[in-house]
Amino acid sequence: MAMTETATTLPRPNGAGELLQLLLDGQPRTRAEIAARTGQSRSTIASRLESLLAAGLVAPTGEASSTGGRPPATFAFNPAAWLVLAVDLGAVHARLALTDLAGSVLAEAEEPMVIADGPEPVLERVVALGRGLLTDSGRGEDLVAVGVGLPGPVEHSTGRPVSPPIMPGWDGYDVPAHLGESFAVPVLVDNDVNLMALGEHDAVWPGVQDLLFVKVATGIGAGVISDGKLRRGAQGGAGDLGHIAVPHVSDAACRCGNVGCLEAVASGRAVADRLRATGLDVHDGRELVTLVRAGNLEATKAVREAGREIGAVLAACVNLLNPSVIVIGGLVAEAGEHLLAGIREVVYRRSLPLATQHLRLVPSRTGGRSGVLGAAAMASQHVLSPAAIDAGIARELAR
Repeated sequence: MAMTETATTLPRPNGAGELLQLLLDGQPRTRAEIAARTGQSRSTIASRLESLLAAGLVAPTGEASSTGGRPPATFAFNPAAWLVLAVDLGAVHARLALTDLAGSVLAEAEEPMVIADGPEPVLERVVALGRGLLTDSGRGEDLVAVGVGLPGPVEHSTGRPVSPPIMPGWDGYDVPAHLGESFAVPVLVDNDVNLMALGEHDAVWPGVQDLLFVKVATGIGAGVISDGKLRRGAQGGAGDLGHIAVPHVSDAACRCGNVGCLEAVASGRAVADRLRATGLDVHDGRELVTLVRAGNLEATKAVREAGREIGAVLAACVNLLNPSVIVIGGLVAEAGEHLLAGIREVVYRRSLPLATQHLRLVPSRTGGRSGVLGAAAMASQHVLSPAAIDAGIARELAR
């Protein structure tokens, strides 16, 4: 007898958490369909479904068409059952969002915040903003995880920053422990650009297997999606694009201690510094973008040249990783097509024809939300694992 697709591709579930994995696609299914896919008895399916229904993670969705007799009931994943708090911290900003398990934003807050002020004042402000969102929602008891993005290298397994160049006082700081004291749920931490890549991928490009997200702001970094998965590297340092040497540039001092780094040449801060030296009143990336949007010729030329420098580094990445999509985001990307035009000019000229045959180089489409969407996705993936679901159901039933 030929083996079925079910037998070759699906593990045999042994709990409600495993059963939920089948329903995470949102497709309504009957008990009989679930039993056929899993190979479990209907009594076992009924017991597992009862637990998921009681926890609110699965909800009835109506009735399937009937070939005779009473139509069977259908069930689907209910992402609104639990909430996650997503936190995106940049060099000079904080954005928080309260989302459901599918990443739908229910409430959000944003304000200026200087990461260099140190972990305690920054995280205490995050706690205050997060508590405010939860209080306003009236669903504080439904919070199951917190996801945080930081603008520097992070050891993902511990959630601790590792020698972050623009974050004095943060090296080795126990971010999960600090936030866990206030929220009493799992706290997941990653590099902000990794989470931007994850957020943009899940929200806009879910069918793409190989994607680079490049953030151009106070610094420059990249998040790497390969074979459909986020790649962090051995110590969480994958994608540190800003500290790759730019060809033919050797005298630009970088805050990392080297010279000729991409960040020292093409970041919003670097471009603003060069323009200010020529007499323009511009001090940071935001003011640079304002000048470009106002039609200032010198600022526009500088941003396009920065795009060319970024493109020179990205061309090597394209040849090495062969992504099908490169997404450009971050504050300086808000200057519009001028930055993208410079990047495209060099990437398509310097990359191998095979690597660029179907390459799309596009601006971010998440409206500045890629970081919080990625933080929410990271947190949701954690709490939707089979073991976490079983533990969560036990907690819900014990209330």
